[in-house]
Amino acid sequence: TAESVLSSAEVDAQAVIAAGVGAPGPVNLETGVVVEAPNLPGWQEIPLAAMLSDRLGVPVFADNDVNLGTLGVHQMGVGRGTQHMIGIFVGTGVGGGVIIDGQLHRGSRYSAGEIGHTIIVPNGPLCGCGKRGCLEAVASRTAIEREVNAALEAGYSSILSDLLGPSGKDRLTSGVIKSALEAGDTLMTEVMTQVQFYLGLLTANLVNILDPEMVVFGGGVAEALGDAFTEPIRATAKPYYLQQRDADRVRIVTAELGDYAGGLGGAALARQMTGRKRK
Repeated sequence: TAESVLSSAEVDAQAVIAAGVGAPGPVNLETGVVVEAPNLPGWQEIPLAAMLSDRLGVPVFADNDVNLGTLGVHQMGVGRGTQHMIGIFVGTGVGGGVIIDGQLHRGSRYSAGEIGHTIIVPNGPLCGCGKRGCLEAVASRTAIEREVNAALEAGYSSILSDLLGPSGKDRLTSGVIKSALEAGDTLMTEVMTQVQFYLGLLTANLVNILDPEMVVFGGGVAEALGDAFTEPIRATAKPYYLQQRDADRVRIVTAELGDYAGGLGGAALARQMTGRKRK
């Protein structure tokens, strides 16, 4: 609940003058309404900001959750000081945020950055949005779990059988993935290599379209693996850049704020919308 968030943050409710909140899917920044959330059945036209404002008694501003993560990284993380940046967050789904000329770009229908639903494998696996072949369907944590579970059920020999246990196949955490990769597990290596290839193709396309200074990968897996996650993506993407001159100026890095990125982005949004400046 909103109250439990305040309590866990050890924040005096009387000191809060505004709040920012993120939700998956397109969010109308002006009205605070969640237009739709593909991974949350029934979430269509939800007046999230107004609902929370009624509970908290202060203005609440809502945006896409990955937009806020990107904003947090841009203002208070590794992207600080950049004018053109892309945030890519790999989790249950794959989301993106786009910074252009130092400002978060939301698009004409508040759906800019929905890179998880770019088609990367035509007629590929079914995505939560109902379409096939989306990046999210082949490169998210959900996709990783699907591929690993299918291989284990087919009898594929892997250290993951021991790491997950007989009933733990739904708990493929970032730590488990990292441990399996560091142990040289063939299954985990093959699955992650495919995921990184798809993310590399995406990155190349985004670089050719938007020409950013930096592409930042966030989410548990990316941040746990660090360079081991981004280096194969970089190696795949770079040959596909149209402009090879100064190609290394496009930095591909991992975020460093962890779960705080979205919260910091929410605070930054509230500050922006109320006209307050960060000290």
